[in-house]
Amino acid sequence: MALQIVLDLCTACADCEPVCPTESIVPFKGLFKIIAETCTECEGDHDNPQCLEVCMEDDCIIPA
Repeated sequence: MALQIVLDLCTACADCEPVCPTESIVPFKGLFKIIAETCTECEGDHDNPQCLEVCMEDDCIIPA
């Protein structure tokens, strides 16, 4: 399973990028996106997806 960033809600704050243990969050057209092929939702690294923990925008990061 993977997560995705809703581009219309992303504020490009970049809080999510450095906390991703698989480096799946990358810059994309001035915002950020999650590479689904490498996103593990932090399974094996953390109890909860770290990007969800730091994102301040409701519903910005959702299941893909």
